Order: sequence, then structure tokens, then C-alpha cells
Amino acid sequence: MVENTQVPVDAHGHQEHPVSLYLKIWGLLFILSGFSYMVDFMHLEGLLRWSLILLFMFLKAGLIISIFMHMMWERMALICAILIPPLALTLFIGIMAIESNYTFFSRLMFFTSS
Repeated sequence: MVENTQVPVDAHGHQEHPVSLYLKIWGLLFILSGFSYMVDFMHLEGLLRWSLILLFMFLKAGLIISIFMHMMWERMALICAILIPPLALTLFIGIMAIESNYTFFSRLMFFTSS
């Protein structure tokens, strides 16, 4: 038997999503926030701490964007218009960080070699 996975549409053509979906996502966000607070409560340090904090942050942001901002049901053009610019900025910031390290070490070598 094939399950109907289409989202119901009201008389005005707007999609209606079940409230249970939002409650489940809200509960999952609550659990992820609890895990995020547990990182501090367990006194984790260093790379493990920041990796876990960033992981939980990205998971929560992804859930909020996909469900509460309705990106899961949007067209690919809109998704690309919202997601590609931050990804491009992240790439450019990384490139600038590499360039700044190169410039810093080049100046260090030039000015310290007497």
C-alpha cells in the first residue's frame, strides 16, 4: 500500500502542515538545547567542547530553517537564493583567513631578517 505523503492544501492554495510535526520539532529542539547545556554542565574543554556546541547549533539552525521557515517545502530556486550566499561568504572568509596568515608570515620573515 502506498502512503499519501502530500501536504494538504486549504481553499486558498496554502499548505497546511499538521501541528504534531511542529510539536515534534519543538521537542527535538528542546532536547538539542538540553544537550548543548550539558556540554557546559559536564565541564568539557577544548576542541570537543566547541565541536559539540557547533554541532548542536547547526542541527538546531537546520531544523528551524527547514521546518519553521518552510524551506523543506519550497522550490529549489528559493532554497538556493537563501542558502548559497552564506555558504559563499563562509568560503570567502576561509580564503581571506588563509591569505592573512600568508601575509602575516611574509611580513614576519621580511621585517625580522636583518
